Amino acid sequence: MNLPQDNRLEISRLVRIYNNTVATYKYYWFLSFLEIFVKTGKRYISFWEIIVGMISEAWYPIHYFRLSFGKSDSLYNQIIELQKDLSIPIDASRTDIKKQINDKLGNTRVKSLLRIFTLNVPYRFLSPWISYTTDKDVVNLSQAFTNNCIYAIRGEAIAINPLWEQYLNDNYLILRDFTFWNLTVFLQKRNPNVPDLPSKLVKPITRDSLVKQRNFWDTYIDITGSMKCIYTGKELFIRAYDLDHFLPWSFVSHSLLWNLLPADASINSSKSNNLPSLDTYLEPFARLHQKAIQAIYPKNPNNKLLEDYLTLHGSLTELVDCSEQDFINIYKKTFLPLAQIAENMGFKYWQNSSRP
Repeated sequence: MNLPQDNRLEISRLVRIYNNTVATYKYYWFLSFLEIFVKTGKRYISFWEIIVGMISEAWYPIHYFRLSFGKSDSLYNQIIELQKDLSIPIDASRTDIKKQINDKLGNTRVKSLLRIFTLNVPYRFLSPWISYTTDKDVVNLSQAFTNNCIYAIRGEAIAINPLWEQYLNDNYLILRDFTFWNLTVFLQKRNPNVPDLPSKLVKPITRDSLVKQRNFWDTYIDITGSMKCIYTGKELFIRAYDLDHFLPWSFVSHSLLWNLLPADASINSSKSNNLPSLDTYLEPFARLHQKAIQAIYPKNPNNKLLEDYLTLHGSLTELVDCSEQDFINIYKKTFLPLAQIAENMGFKYWQNSSRP
């Protein structure tokens, strides 16, 4: 990915900020101080404000999507510990996360968890402009804006180089995308089997509407006359059920039809972000989907939602015609490895207290 050029600056140095990166610190450090500078106009930014921004940016992919940052990454470990200490919800907004951490910055334990990011990150980030020898040397050279480095270090704060101010303001979105692209490449190596990793780096503003999927299942119930929740055994009626992501949305990051099913309204809050027992529920789940396809396809073979199933099997007609066991096997081939990956990432299995 190329960055816009500027006659006054060596943009090639900026491109090299993520060379030889072994942890996520640099990505989140840049994202944080860039956002603070552009959105507030501050030219002098404390380490602590930047670090709190780093935590808030990395909170969601770690806690909600369970991404691995690698064994040597302290950001992951410190965020896990902060959540335990402060009991901040895993899906809290960035604004709430920053407020709650800032409110506790006077707490010795919280300050000690964050202090690790004051030790190396501010200095090593400047390596494209200043060859690292000691922190003291980096500080002295940065204060002279050696090689037009992007900021100077002054105590426990950075001072943005005036030469960079216009460039950072004009190219904020491009620089943010540049960082997320590099971060995606970095994390993909550490999460090789995780589906749709790029969408898991930030908290989505809204989730996709499930209106069309609800219409699909309403049609099925209307055709067959009845349907029971596989989790509770209760009868489900048109427009009187919740749609459940069989494998959690926070893992699959999509709402394709083959991972959805109607469920009793009590289930979503109980099952939450957890995995269902595949030994117990996968076969009933697969049978339900086969019945739905067999009921709806003959009446409306051009239903666009049916195309979701093509990611499981290349032919809808074959799915409609295959035996029950073959259909179950297709579902097992897809869901068993996905569930294993999710378990490896730290997703827990749900204990269903409503099971009939």
